[in-house]
This record gives sequence, structure tokens and C-alpha cells, in this order.
Amino acid sequence: MPEYDYIIIGSGIAGLYTALMAQESGNVLILTKASIDDCNTKHAQGGIAAAVGKGDSPELHIEDTLAAGAGLCDPRAVRLLAREAPRRIADLIRQGVPFDTIDGEVALAREAAHSVPRVLHAGGDATGAHIETTLSRAARSSRRITILEHVLVTRLLVESGQAYGVEALDARTGSPEQFMGRAIVLATGGAGQLFRYNTNPPVATGNGVALAYQAGAEVTDVEFFQFHPTALRLPGVPPFLISEAVRGEGAILRNIHGRAFMSDYAPEKELAPRDVVSRAIVAEMQKTASDRVFLDATKLPAAHLTARFPQIFRFCLDHGVDITKSPIPVVPAAHYFMGGVRTDLWGETSIPGLFACGEVACTGVHGANRLASNSLLEAVVFPYRLVARTRQKSPHETLHSVEAAGIPQRPPLPKTPLCSGPTLQGLTWDKVGIVRNGPDLEAAATTLATWQAQLAAPSERPSWELHHMVLVARLMAEAALIREESRGAHYRTDFPNPSPTWQRHIVLRTGT
Repeated sequence: MPEYDYIIIGSGIAGLYTALMAQESGNVLILTKASIDDCNTKHAQGGIAAAVGKGDSPELHIEDTLAAGAGLCDPRAVRLLAREAPRRIADLIRQGVPFDTIDGEVALAREAAHSVPRVLHAGGDATGAHIETTLSRAARSSRRITILEHVLVTRLLVESGQAYGVEALDARTGSPEQFMGRAIVLATGGAGQLFRYNTNPPVATGNGVALAYQAGAEVTDVEFFQFHPTALRLPGVPPFLISEAVRGEGAILRNIHGRAFMSDYAPEKELAPRDVVSRAIVAEMQKTASDRVFLDATKLPAAHLTARFPQIFRFCLDHGVDITKSPIPVVPAAHYFMGGVRTDLWGETSIPGLFACGEVACTGVHGANRLASNSLLEAVVFPYRLVARTRQKSPHETLHSVEAAGIPQRPPLPKTPLCSGPTLQGLTWDKVGIVRNGPDLEAAATTLATWQAQLAAPSERPSWELHHMVLVARLMAEAALIREESRGAHYRTDFPNPSPTWQRHIVLRTGT
């Protein structure tokens, strides 16, 4: 088997930044199941948060992050994130990321649940694309980084409790591959494709969480999936993210009758946390018997709107909506996975030699509800620490043990529709979505267990992805069923209030 110092699975900002940091310590292999540019990062419009402006401080950033996380953030991880943010921003600037400026200073915007303007953008609403392009160019030009595209990892290799390599499938030829590595890094991104309406690219199928769980690693907080309140809702048009920053600039949510309704649901109105805004929109749609609400930015100066949000303006205009003159039809959509593979503050999982970073990881930063624009920041802060950890000579301490549960055995249903991507997405949207309840979660978990038993052995990329999606959806449903309260992005009508009993994490591990 080919041997590398680092094997990095995934090519978003977390994977690329890890590779660029790691190349100084050894040879690096990046494996990506599509092309290097297919990832969530380039779709990130909102920006990257950092306390670099006047009147801001890491302490304020910490306070805002902890408040958004609804009691489940790890304060140590949040402190690291906020305090290391300025250094990582400086590093991205050195790498060549062209952050927007005003009069020679970095331009800062305010987004929901941030107490001050602290969000940096590049190219207006093209921040993720600019970061991805900059880091991708640097990785491609490095002699110490090998990039293999269209290679899907199918199994993590673990022996005597130590990760040492991966099995993979060349998606173009169908041939199996094996690679050995000193450090195996999961940077596979999120799992938005679990849901019918989502803002994620087709590659976001939860592969990393599934691989880690199957290898025996701990996964945690998988019941917490953030739904973005405002995705474009037009017949025949895939959901397209309308950045939270549009509301930050002053856009107003209105129902189909033109009434501004957010004051009915939260004192912060449009700047309330995402889970609050998403549920408010769902409630308003139900009240008005509509499948959408409208985001009205027509009172904002047209020149500013088009310059600040060029991608959004262009996409909407291409589909018949001039956002400077007409309200934007929107609906909530699945956006970001707060849970994932449990890691320590250095990115190491419960399996020595296996690391995780970016959206696939659960570092403790986001808790029950991610603060806007902390995700891109997390995807550079923790990879930097991860690589620093691999350089240390002392033996690694295993991630501290916690109580972990296994998912229960469930008798298969005698009759159930055949599993496919659309049937899975429909099931999770209807029963494991924005508003949940015990009977729906039980039904979803049982159906998913039946599909697990029925699925044929995977042989090509689509079948592997379907296997992984069914497993991750099952983990999500089971964890949501266990958590008998409402907290952050997890809302249950049968347990509508948070409970002190549940101010703890649900950790799942196979075989427990």
C-alpha cells in the first residue's frame, strides 16, 4: 500500500488548510470523492467571524457563541476559537484570500446573534468560493501534496485500536485502493443531502460520520442539524441560500399578505438565532396556508444591495426575481450539521491516529445551535491545532472517555417503500426536520433500520453514499428520540422546553 504521513479525506477549507499546514511535516495525500472543487466551502456566503474590529474582543465573541449554543458548547473550545481567530485570519490573508476592505481596512458586517459587526467577507457573498479557490490553488502547486480526485473512501483501517489507513474506491474505474498513513484526517464536510430541501452540494452525504461510526469512533450531538431560515423558493429551482447577511443589512421577513411577522416571535426580530427564525417561518406558513414567506430587501439602496450580494442578485435575477424591486420568496432549508465525530481540542477522535476537522467534526464549538459564520473559522482554527498535535513527540492521550450508547435493535417493518435518495430525504424532512415529535421519530428510526437491513452490498459511489446516508439519518433520529427536550436546533412538540436534565451530550458508538 502507498504510504503517507497524512491522509486527508475531503477537499473543502478544512481539508485544504490541514494539507497546507501538514506539508511542512511530511508528505500529504488528499482523497476527494468528486473533484477538488466540489465541497460545501465554496457555497458559504455569510463569511468568517473574527474579533478584529474596533469595539470587539474575543471575550464578546465567546459570549455570543456560548449564548447561541444553548448550554451545550464546550467553553474551552469556544475560547480557543475566538482567541485564535485573528491569527488564522492573518494567515488566510498571507495565503492570498482577498477579504473585502473599506478605506484600507477589512470590512466587517453584523449577522444574527452577533452583538457587534465581526464578519469578514470576500467578494461580497462569495467568501467561501474565494477561500476555496485560494487554498486549492496553493495545494495544487505544492510538491508535497498529492491530490486524488474521484476516489471514495469506503472504510477506515483500524488495528489494535489504532487507525493506520483507508480502503477506497476509484469511482471512475471501479477499482479498489488502499493507502496507509501516520495520521488519518476526516474533513468530509456535512450531510445536508439527508433532507429534501437543503443548501448543500450533492457531495454532502455524511460519509465521514458514517465511516467513523463504523470504525468504532464516537459521534455526538447528531440530533442537532441547523436549518437556514431563508433559501430561495421557486418552482423547479433548487434551493439557493439567501445569506443571513441580507437580514443583517436590514431586510424584513413578511408573510404572503405583506405583514412583517418576526416581532411576534422574538424581540431580536430578523436578527434572532437561526432556529428561532426557522420555526417562526414554519409557523407563519402554517397560519397563512402558504409554502413560503418573503424576504423584503427593497428598502435597501439598490447599488449597495447588488454590490454587497452579487451572487444572490445574479442568481435571483436569472430566475425572474429582481431583489432590488421585489421581495424574495424563501423557505427554511437544511444547512449545517452541528454534530459529528467527537474530537478533543486537538482534533483527535476516540481512535488514536484518526482526526477530524471542519463540519464532520464535533469540537464542542457550536453546541446546540451554531453562531453564524463560526463554521469557516472553525475550519481553520482546529486544523492548525490538529497538525500541531501530530508534530508532538510525546504519546497522545486518548480522548477522555464518556458514557456512550449504541443504537437499539429494531424489528424490521413487514412493508416499507424501497429506499432511494428521494424517499430518504422525504422521510427525514417530514419526521426528523425542523419540528419533531416522539411518534414521528420512532417511525423514522424503524423505517431507517428496515432500510439498513434491506440494502444490497454497495459497489459504486451512489450505493455507498446511500448506505452512509441511511446510517447517519438513523443516528440522527435515534439521538433526537433520546433527547426528550427542546434545545437549540432540536425542537420537539411533545417536549417543547429545555430541561436541565438534558444539558449534556448524547454520544453514540457502535458495539456499546
